[in-house]
Amino acid sequence: MATPLQQPIRPPKASQRLVALDAFRGATMAFMVLVNDPGDGRNVYAPLQHAEWNGWTPTDVVFPSFLWIVGVALTLSLAKRLAAGVSRAALFRQALQRAVILYLLGIAVYAAPAFNPSTQRLLGVLQRIAICYLVAVAIYLNTNIRGQILWLIGLLASYWLLMAFFPVPGFGAGRLDVEGNFAHYIDRIVLGAHNYHSTKTWDPEGIVSTLPAIATTLFGILCGHLLSLRKTLGQKILWMMLAGALLIAAGEVCNIWLPINKKLWTTSFSLFMAGLDFILLAAFLWLIDALGHKRMVKPLVIMGLNPITIYMLSELLDEALNISGLHRVIYQNVFAPLASPINASLLWALAYTGLMFVAAYIMYRRQWVVRV
Repeated sequence: MATPLQQPIRPPKASQRLVALDAFRGATMAFMVLVNDPGDGRNVYAPLQHAEWNGWTPTDVVFPSFLWIVGVALTLSLAKRLAAGVSRAALFRQALQRAVILYLLGIAVYAAPAFNPSTQRLLGVLQRIAICYLVAVAIYLNTNIRGQILWLIGLLASYWLLMAFFPVPGFGAGRLDVEGNFAHYIDRIVLGAHNYHSTKTWDPEGIVSTLPAIATTLFGILCGHLLSLRKTLGQKILWMMLAGALLIAAGEVCNIWLPINKKLWTTSFSLFMAGLDFILLAAFLWLIDALGHKRMVKPLVIMGLNPITIYMLSELLDEALNISGLHRVIYQNVFAPLASPINASLLWALAYTGLMFVAAYIMYRRQWVVRV
């Protein structure tokens, strides 16, 4: 009898989901809520903060992982629908509709508490997901694997060329500091007052850095193709681990010329994070499909079933708590007395993440899957 690693796994049927991918998505969502919602932003453990500039922390893994997962999921979904006879034009129209909704939801997140058209942030997390998703779908529907690889290479190379060789007035070419880099220059002159409110003149989800973010989604598409191969589970895990190791190595090599930097989403960052994602999903496949630990990851699967809804809820509730002053009142009276400032802040983040899980669980029990 074949062992679990020798069993072939095939793309899930229309009524099924890839449990490992849902668990990975859920882990990403849970960690995102944890790092986004500390009790006291001045007291946070270093791994739960973004790298100040160059380098990376576990927190910097969250957003690229979500985009990478989007690439994997759209590959598996579109392949089934194409096989069922749905036209490419119809699929793109549906993707366009979904992208517009995602973009508008992103606008809504940053419009709170008071919408101001003159300073409304135009780009952001959901907006970048919308753009990367739509472009990735267009590339997937109009190219084969070779074309997708060429697009990926072209996006990463183009971004590197722009950042390394395009001169920025007053700074010159090749500057990668906050003020002098090419991405900052474009955001300043194109977005103007519509940049991220904390930076004023540039956006961490800005215009130029969206190019390598699209490449991150394309890396997910390539993993989706790998999962669709008629190979054994062991072979797929091995190939994913190998791909991950090679991409991490490539990211470290590129780091010599273009440092790993989440805020710039550098070419090295895109390569390195895609490598981590290949390895992480391989680990989930091994844990769930090879070892059979489905019950162990069930909470993560539940958290991953409605990611956009949970994201919106976590952001809007946090905004409401801050505006009303309830965040400060609850934190000072309930959490602050329990531990040192940094641990009290962590306890709040854990409790808030637990609250979002409760919301996800209620949706799961009622069989609510909100599809944007």
